[in-house]
Amino acid sequence: MFVLETIEERVRERLIKYLSRDDTGIRKVVLKLFLNGGKFTTGDVYEHLHDTDFDVSYRGVSAMVGLMNTRLGILSIDVTGDHNIYLLKEDYRDIVRNVLDNY
Repeated sequence: MFVLETIEERVRERLIKYLSRDDTGIRKVVLKLFLNGGKFTTGDVYEHLHDTDFDVSYRGVSAMVGLMNTRLGILSIDVTGDHNIYLLKEDYRDIVRNVLDNY
């Protein structure tokens, strides 16, 4: 039997798979940052991770945020200024919260 998955179910599955490969907890911290609201540049995310004692490079953070944007599809991106500004899409806020609460 063939069942059509909803976009929400696909996003939920991708998030769970993404977090299952998170050995250090860094992905969870970044998702929580976006969930708590606001718009963030790669620099903002880097500073937040650095302040929470993650040993990360700016380049690594840039790659991670870019991947979250393209692979997970949960971020919107504003490329009009000097730096890309990322924001968690409102439609996925509850899904991200639910996955994080249960992970």
